[in-house]
Amino acid sequence: MAEATLLAHVRALAKHCGWLCYHTRDSRKSESGYPDLCLARPASATSPGRLLFAELKTQTGKVTQEQAMWLDILRHTIDGVEVHIWRPSDLPMIATILSAPSPQ
Repeated sequence: MAEATLLAHVRALAKHCGWLCYHTRDSRKSESGYPDLCLARPASATSPGRLLFAELKTQTGKVTQEQAMWLDILRHTIDGVEVHIWRPSDLPMIATILSAPSPQ
């Protein structure tokens, strides 16, 4: 599965599950390494909001040094931020993560 196809699947699922999705359409003039997706789900009466960053890769795609640095910083800077590297084989897990209530 191409990365663009995975992106379309993840964005559709995220929107279906109530997430706001941000993806930079053309990053060629942007700084290198920023994750493909930023997803946010607002708090509800029963659960806090969630903020998630995801780098999407083909099944064999490699994370660049710049991507690894961004993911590490995001993962360790603010408690509760979720950071993932997702591949096509992760689609069942992605569905579980995006449909799950916010962790308490």
